[in-house]
Amino acid sequence: MNNFLQFAELCDALAATTRKLEKRALMVAYLKELSVEDAGRAALYLSGTVFAETDPRVLNVGGSLLSKAVTQLSGADRNAMHAAYRQHGDFGAASQDLLHSQSALRAVLTLAQVEEAFTAIAAASGPAAKLTLLLDLLGHAIPIEAKYLIKLMTGDMRTGVKQSLVEEAIAHAYGAEINAVRRAVMLHGNLPEVVGMVASGRLHEARMKLFHPLGFMLASPVESVEEALGRFAQEVLAPSTGSGQAPRAGAPLGADAAEIEQNPEIALLEAQIEDKYDGIRAQLHCGDADDPERVVLFSRNREDVSASFPELVEAFAGIGEPAILDGEILAWNSVGQQALPFSTLQQRLGRKRVKHQMREQTPVVFMAFDILYLNGVLLLEQPLSERRAALEALAHRIAASTQRVSTRGQANLFVLEDARQNFSRIVLAPAIRLRSGEQLDAAYEQARARGNEGVMLKSLNSIYQPGRRGLAWLKLKRELATLDVIVTGAEFGNGRRASVLSDYTFAIRDGEELKNVGKAYSGLTDAEIAELTDFFKAHTLEDFGTFRTVEPLIVLEVAFNNVMRSSRHASGFALRFPRILRIRTDKPVSEIDTLERVEEIYNSQPDRPVES
Repeated sequence: MNNFLQFAELCDALAATTRKLEKRALMVAYLKELSVEDAGRAALYLSGTVFAETDPRVLNVGGSLLSKAVTQLSGADRNAMHAAYRQHGDFGAASQDLLHSQSALRAVLTLAQVEEAFTAIAAASGPAAKLTLLLDLLGHAIPIEAKYLIKLMTGDMRTGVKQSLVEEAIAHAYGAEINAVRRAVMLHGNLPEVVGMVASGRLHEARMKLFHPLGFMLASPVESVEEALGRFAQEVLAPSTGSGQAPRAGAPLGADAAEIEQNPEIALLEAQIEDKYDGIRAQLHCGDADDPERVVLFSRNREDVSASFPELVEAFAGIGEPAILDGEILAWNSVGQQALPFSTLQQRLGRKRVKHQMREQTPVVFMAFDILYLNGVLLLEQPLSERRAALEALAHRIAASTQRVSTRGQANLFVLEDARQNFSRIVLAPAIRLRSGEQLDAAYEQARARGNEGVMLKSLNSIYQPGRRGLAWLKLKRELATLDVIVTGAEFGNGRRASVLSDYTFAIRDGEELKNVGKAYSGLTDAEIAELTDFFKAHTLEDFGTFRTVEPLIVLEVAFNNVMRSSRHASGFALRFPRILRIRTDKPVSEIDTLERVEEIYNSQPDRPVES
């Protein structure tokens, strides 16, 4: 049965509705008509992934290779490719138009054949071999099938379906309990295998498997001590609302709701505070019984980043205890026992090979602040106070073994003789108990003085909820400053913003010159973006297709996390995480901020890099 066409048609129907229940009903009806094996494949593809979370294979097929395949099959030139993409803002949809000549083909692809093709592409070595397989797969696809094959390979389905909704559809299709399905997927990490368990009534057999990322629990942002106290008190007053705390009887230390509302500081008696570090949030998996030396680091977007930090893999390879830790990868000053600025860590990011010299220049540690799994026991439902005790005990047991880094392969040719490199690679995030708002304010200032972003306020009763953001965890991080800047360039966006100029390059003044200092694309409404698009089209100086320089007439106020030295911009600086606060129609160009102001903000940062 040519069921990949049915899959593609289902995806079109899913993208056409915004109603969650309608999406779920469409998926339920589709899954019921499939064999269990095909239902497993379809569930995986509906969630937008080619391989299961526990499957280490990757396609390694980028946009360039896909573009080459579509060009060869369609005969379209560069202008036609660009026009199709501009129209849709999505390469899959653009390819459906470009491959219209394949409409006469008979739909023959099955879900099993697509799975076989993905397996072959992942195994193929080199662009030429992968291109041959891509041409064969896409060459047998009618346009709508090609659209969703490409969307799957780029991980950009745009059907409005998340894995959680697919899990609901599975439960409804097979008459299972939704939470049981979700727990099995979380534990097992392999959606097709879970479909098999659901269909055969074996959900109870699901067991935790290491080396697939669990969702990260997130914190809600607050910008002042007063806001932190108010919101945290709400959480203590309503512990069973599902926002992050484990239900319990009674208010803290005998206080009732009226007392807490009158004096929110009472809520701090059930809180701990940690520094908020400026590194890479990561989940560390290690100690599998079948492969004791295997260690994997997952980033917040669930990517395997182990290759960028080989010394952490080496350090945790021999600890001998199956564990999942939540924490932050930090560049580290082992002499001062202090985190280094994020800009120091940046050169390590995205590297598949880290040279010995880089390991020496930018040493890293795993700053652990939570433990999710240990020695066969999942700890998510235990309160933070108990998880913290387990984490402290584990860190004490393994600290010495993570100090003895055993390099592998050619790295054995080099000996780390520098004592500054020989230190424990697990650092336990300091956590203190709070008593007052004044103490919280002081803790924030002390964290900034140490070069960290701010502080985290966590309820000692909070359970760990993967992927959830509630009031049980708060992050206090004040805006560093704002700048009034002038837009010098505008770029077309992606997706639904492909037809509007939504990405803005901006500058500050340096005497009579304008010097670029950053780029922002968030913070404005759709109506404001549409209005600016018309304005910039009418005030374009140079048009380079997707990007154009514009007359410096629009002033924006932007916020940001910090300022870094950068050779990317003429100003010599770059803003980290800039976001637009408003359009300053009240401010003339002559009054925008200056390079001197940027330098002043840069020098005021306690976490700025030490300059030679």
